[in-house]
Amino acid sequence: MEKTTIRFSRKDSTDFFKTLNKRVNTYFKENKIKKTGNWKLHLKTAIMFAIFLAPYFAILTLGLPNWANLILAAVMGVGMAGVGMNVMHDGNHGSYSNKKWVNKLMGGSIYILAGNVYNWQVQHNVLHHTYTNIQGHDEDLDAGRILRFSKHAEWRKYHKFQHFYSIFLYGLLTFNWAITTDFQQMYRYTKRKLSYGEFPNPIANWSKLVVFKLIYLTLWIVIPFIILDISWWKLLLGFFVMHYVAGVILSVVFQLAHVIDDAETPLPDDKGNIKNTWAIHQLLTTVNFGNKSKIINWFTGGLNHQVEHHIFPNISHIHYTKIGEIVKQTAKEFNLPYNEYKTTRKAIISHFKHLKELGKKPALQY
Repeated sequence: MEKTTIRFSRKDSTDFFKTLNKRVNTYFKENKIKKTGNWKLHLKTAIMFAIFLAPYFAILTLGLPNWANLILAAVMGVGMAGVGMNVMHDGNHGSYSNKKWVNKLMGGSIYILAGNVYNWQVQHNVLHHTYTNIQGHDEDLDAGRILRFSKHAEWRKYHKFQHFYSIFLYGLLTFNWAITTDFQQMYRYTKRKLSYGEFPNPIANWSKLVVFKLIYLTLWIVIPFIILDISWWKLLLGFFVMHYVAGVILSVVFQLAHVIDDAETPLPDDKGNIKNTWAIHQLLTTVNFGNKSKIINWFTGGLNHQVEHHIFPNISHIHYTKIGEIVKQTAKEFNLPYNEYKTTRKAIISHFKHLKELGKKPALQY
């Protein structure tokens, strides 16, 4: 089924984005700093990779008991999420460095996280960042039939329990990347000729997907199985635990920004028109959380500053705390919303309450 072409309004009577963009550019110019990452991001990169990979080598070389290996597998899951949010994310947005090859290298870290650059850039950079929270266009709202993330999605009886069972499904995010999702997405995106930049050669793209999947399975399954004297099911359990921990972290962080009370889920009119400009649309569909927490800011790679990230995706997350003050003040001046939860705890509570509301049977429309 062909999707409706979405068009955002070009009429911004308040000139919000023009003013905001000028102020943000002035901030970087006056402080003589680049919009990309700096030594703080480079140091964080080393730390995140250490959390992710040091346990892997410890498991392979130290001959630890099974319970210790399982704990290390969970730690690897934390590091896996950390690399994804802090390194891979900035790299694939082109904001990690002003050097293209560095961005490509850091963005390519997704291959050891079980993902694929082409798929991720289409789903995230193209579909999610362009059509944020628009049902049928932003695939982040599409959780299949088992979860209902939007009031516009089809309701099923078991959705009334989704605020209970959703957290168990969140852990399957990256595990599904490794097994099925990448193949499904590549088929779908290639068929629709979607791309972030130049459309890649389909044969080369599929070949790259298969080759990197084989390398991934060799790294995380074959090599440990050869080196370790361990039952196959224990190895797969550790692999699953790593992915499950990473999946829960990544899913919760993502959902707090968009599947929550204050985030709107607007629909286009019959002609595909959205009533607001793209920048104002981002304000309405995106929510910040825990911005005052240094730990949350540091670990989530600024993904708790989703408002800033969605308006300025090509600026590294290490600058979001500073430019967030500019965005918030400018939105206030133009009488526009700046959605935020002061703490992550409040955002989590709101998210699951929102899932509960979405799980209720919709009233009949007459």
